[in-house]
Amino acid sequence: MTCQSEIKKIFRSADAVCFDVDSTVIKEEGIDELAKFCGVGDAVAEMTRRAMGGSLTFRAALTERLALIRPSREQVQALITEHPPRLTEGIKELVSRLHHRNVQVFLISGGFRSIVEHVATKLDIPLTNVYANRLKFYFNGEYAGFDETQLTAESGGKGKVIGLLKEKFGFKKIVMIGDGATDMEACPPADAFIGFGGNVTRQQVKEKAKWYIHDFEELLRELDNDSIKMNHNDIIY
Repeated sequence: MTCQSEIKKIFRSADAVCFDVDSTVIKEEGIDELAKFCGVGDAVAEMTRRAMGGSLTFRAALTERLALIRPSREQVQALITEHPPRLTEGIKELVSRLHHRNVQVFLISGGFRSIVEHVATKLDIPLTNVYANRLKFYFNGEYAGFDETQLTAESGGKGKVIGLLKEKFGFKKIVMIGDGATDMEACPPADAFIGFGGNVTRQQVKEKAKWYIHDFEELLRELDNDSIKMNHNDIIY
């Protein structure tokens, strides 16, 4: 069983770090915000709690919630304009630091690509590094379902994305960071999982994650300590 010190070592030497988005990179659950905006907030929030707690399969929860919300293209665009997602403290600096270390950063979300792309742009993450669900609309902009061929629309989809990344790019060490059961289940194939409780605490994840953090400062400190060690090793006596 991988211990916390081993996970820290993997994080410091990772060639790719994958982040969940809702309640991790941003403070909100995007689907809950969209539901509130469309007037069905309470019913959808309860489904989200069940899905994140692991008592409902992701595909089932996504299908049920979207059938209730039925968001139009116009509503999705209005949500992003009027209530843009709020970045979690420290994430911008952490992503910047990882990029500086030549670590690839990916956003893997069960949320919606239109919202996640907005977040990626704020963090200077290429849109090609975004894996999220696509909403479908009719020509008049009304809701027409979601793209069921996306890996992120499947139960266990985040793990499938990480498997794809390893196959496509040959990454040796991938770390998954997130708040929910679907994030924890992505390890393996991720080489390490870091649980995040800075916005919301999922008890199941807190109890099972070998490394559970409450703010991104902890990860920044880990990278700082690594830099100090590397600089120290460069000194010639």
